[in-house]
Amino acid sequence: MFIRSTQRKKNGKCHRYFSVVENRRLADGKTTQRQVMYLGEINSGQEAAWRRTLRVFDEDRRQFSEMSLFPDDRPLPADAANAISVKLTEMKLLRPRSYGDCWLGCLMWEELRLTQFWEPLLPPGREAVPWVKVLQLLVVNRLIAPGSEFRLHRQWFDSSAMDELLEVDFAVAGKDRLYRCLDRLLEHKDALCRFLTERWRSLFDARLDVLLYDLTSTYFEGQCAEIPKGKFGHNRDGQKHCRQVVVALVVTPDGLPLAYEVLAGNTSDKSTLRDFLARIESLYGKARRVWVMDRGIPTEQVLKEMRDGGTSYLVGTLRATLDKLQTELAGKPWVQLHEGVRARVVTKKDGDTYVQVHSAERNEKETAIRRRTFKQFVRGLHVLRRRWRREMRKAEEARRRNESKGRAPKVSNARCADDGKRADRAKRKRRPRNPRDILVGGLAVLRKEAGKVAALVSVTIPAEGDVFTSQSFHYELNREKLAQTIAREGASLLRTNLPEKDPAKLWPMYTQLTWIEAAFKAMKSDLGIRPVYHQVGPRVEAHILVAFLGYCLMVTLRKRLEVHAPGLTPQDVLKQLATIKMVDVCLPTTDSRWLVLPRYTEPEAPQQALLKKLKLELPKQPPPRLRGTHLMLPERD
Repeated sequence: MFIRSTQRKKNGKCHRYFSVVENRRLADGKTTQRQVMYLGEINSGQEAAWRRTLRVFDEDRRQFSEMSLFPDDRPLPADAANAISVKLTEMKLLRPRSYGDCWLGCLMWEELRLTQFWEPLLPPGREAVPWVKVLQLLVVNRLIAPGSEFRLHRQWFDSSAMDELLEVDFAVAGKDRLYRCLDRLLEHKDALCRFLTERWRSLFDARLDVLLYDLTSTYFEGQCAEIPKGKFGHNRDGQKHCRQVVVALVVTPDGLPLAYEVLAGNTSDKSTLRDFLARIESLYGKARRVWVMDRGIPTEQVLKEMRDGGTSYLVGTLRATLDKLQTELAGKPWVQLHEGVRARVVTKKDGDTYVQVHSAERNEKETAIRRRTFKQFVRGLHVLRRRWRREMRKAEEARRRNESKGRAPKVSNARCADDGKRADRAKRKRRPRNPRDILVGGLAVLRKEAGKVAALVSVTIPAEGDVFTSQSFHYELNREKLAQTIAREGASLLRTNLPEKDPAKLWPMYTQLTWIEAAFKAMKSDLGIRPVYHQVGPRVEAHILVAFLGYCLMVTLRKRLEVHAPGLTPQDVLKQLATIKMVDVCLPTTDSRWLVLPRYTEPEAPQQALLKKLKLELPKQPPPRLRGTHLMLPERD
């Protein structure tokens, strides 16, 4: 890379503009120049009225001042006041770091007006850096490159342009400062939820008449000795050996998050709804809302309380209920919702409406899963039967040998004669294994792997003390249960107390639960909410709050993309803009100082098209800095 100057005349005045360019080799062997960064105009000795001044921050004096820049190939004019001469030929490019994605994250932060919300709640103290900027750093990091606070402190901050965007130095990323910021957040969680709800209303005209509710879990690394809510429970991440907490979330049908709650890891799903209903009423007042939930969350008692209180619901129902309604549903006509999906409706005496929905696509998927699992289970039974017969023959041969000798076999190992423990181990090793124990243990493993499919096969095993024969262990297909399973495949059963009974309106309302599933997926995968490494209870919940704020930034960006670029996801845009880097262009001056110009690189064609599509403009370049005699990176505290 090198500096290229361009001269232009405007209104009879000569101006010199400088850029950092690079040579690129073309396919035909020729080279072309690409402008990497635009440095702007540097004076060339024009008249005083024509000279351009820059607002430069003097790091030694810690203040801004207006200065005139001149290249070292031209003498400084005698009448030039507060001017410096720079050596353009000795340019250095230092600290390349990510800029575009960080800028977009900060833009979403300001669009939600989170600075205005947090400034009164996190007042400045003796600290040099406001807590609001520390929190903004945590949230933007969670959105772009989720990791631990220590990783942010040691690696990510130096590789990002957050120092220029927040107008701070490395003090904002101090390790202890990051952790102390987490300690100040939890008490403002309810106020934050109310504030975000108002922002959703003003930005996207969000409505709260339909709410989606679901739960997930996130697990810990470590013992969690000081985390009261860290318990063992039903782990949705497959980490049964780890303690966890349960996260309950409420979103709108557009996927806009409204509130969340952190519960103990052993909390049952069906025990959370009553408290959360009261929490939503305390936050947003009592109103007529429709709660959409998956099966397993509401209990019959809670549903009765919701009916008595005038609260509407649309919930999934266990498939076992479908068997009880088969007689009543059999006489109802099917209504075609769209291609491959049909439904029929029945109304019970208690006023609830049940909607059976059958999806052909889901039926094919569940049938394929059942067949694959059934084959694996039966194949495992065949292997287990062969193994059991082999062990049974060994046990029979050992019994016959003992009967012919008339006594139990003796231990002939001389090395074990003087060692009682070794003799006992040798006896146990030579004692034949019980074939029934092998059978019971292997069958338990197969049933666990097969899940509900194991109920389709009736297995008979010999009882304790029975005489073993070749037919003591046998299995056969349970055709009645198979017929019930086939009838359930592809079917869903909904239950609601809404006056609306049209399945064409109820089914799309229920399928909106995919938004809350997408929220959990984004928080776990894209925002890195799991695993949790904190070992202090309040910081665990603060970690989840930061991830919740990161998801709010992601949702704000997604809503903007829905209008201007519906084919893109937030991750696509952040990845594309991350190619816009910021570099410190360092120019030595003739008085042995350094002029540092932080400049982001020129967006290439894809980034320019994306910014134009989203109707966004990059901000002005940061102001230059005048540094002392030695060119050093900012010192860490």
